[in-house]
Amino acid sequence: MRIKLSSAISTLVVLVISLASIAGCGGGGSSSGTGGSTGRRAFLSMGTAPVGGAFNVVGGAIAEVLNEQKGDNNWKVQAKGTKGSQANIRGLADGKLQLALSNSAISYFAARGESSWDKKYDIRAIVTLAPNVAMFITKQGSGIQSLAQLKGKRVVVGPSGAGFEMFVAPLLEAHGVTYDDFSPMNNTQSGAVDLLADGNADAAFLGGAVPTGSIIQACSSHDIFFIPFVPKVRQTLVEQYDFFQPFTVTKDKYSDLKEDFSGLNVGSMHLITSASEDEERVYQLTKTIWEHRAAIAAKHPAGRAINEKNAARFTGTEFHAGAIRFYKEIKIWPEESVADAASKSTEGPAEAASETPAAPEASEKDASKKE
Repeated sequence: MRIKLSSAISTLVVLVISLASIAGCGGGGSSSGTGGSTGRRAFLSMGTAPVGGAFNVVGGAIAEVLNEQKGDNNWKVQAKGTKGSQANIRGLADGKLQLALSNSAISYFAARGESSWDKKYDIRAIVTLAPNVAMFITKQGSGIQSLAQLKGKRVVVGPSGAGFEMFVAPLLEAHGVTYDDFSPMNNTQSGAVDLLADGNADAAFLGGAVPTGSIIQACSSHDIFFIPFVPKVRQTLVEQYDFFQPFTVTKDKYSDLKEDFSGLNVGSMHLITSASEDEERVYQLTKTIWEHRAAIAAKHPAGRAINEKNAARFTGTEFHAGAIRFYKEIKIWPEESVADAASKSTEGPAEAASETPAAPEASEKDASKKE
């Protein structure tokens, strides 16, 4: 009996030692660890948006480059289609996502627990990407010449559940208009153009990269009027909200523009993560994205926004410590040029160019591509 018990104990000890050795080999598939060459492989899910929008394609391009150019980093990045910015932010919070694309206006309110958010979400920015230039349009002859004249009208304000109200509402309120003043309608951008064409909508809020396909579509079908922003109100919005940025749309972008349009970037696309994400991993992700920005630009024009003036631009969401460390190393972090910024402070907010600046490494062929 003692022999059998002794033999059983010996077997158990050997089994425990073997299991400990296997565990120490680190062959797991979780997203824990830094994802470096000596750590366990990190599987990183990146939330994008439904197929058909820019987020889905841009996220795929970034994921591909991160995987192709990972070097010694032991990670696997997978871009996943989601319902968009709001779903992505919640996905970061519950750990289903490690990276995500978002509209910076939606991130702004999520980080503060304001607008329609139920709480403050602890998110951080990694890189600021392409601008989202949007405006209200109507058909010539509609009688609508200003945003104030949207009162009592049927207005398409974006897809249901997309979070557009987070930048549309403050924009309209600054012009003295609330959602209660008109009949808000939800639809896709192409659907909004159809509603305008059929006479079932009086105006629509459209935008994205410049030029935007839906606005081109509208101009090709009808005589379109671009409803202007009041200059002083536009300036106030830029000063009040970090995600708003002045943006001039040159008249050559749309056939119905008779002169350059003083527009607004209503919230740049940006790559975000959770505040708790490993600093070294985020540092390496930021470094890889920056060093291979030309490859991203070759896959999608949004990559051209990864440049010295835009990548570390603050849009209202705090940057992750890992990203800050890298941007300071390459001397593009804003505090590195405080003196230069101070000298320009009296000039007012910088006016964005009519196109996203090209990354230094991007070729003319890459830079000429449009979404």
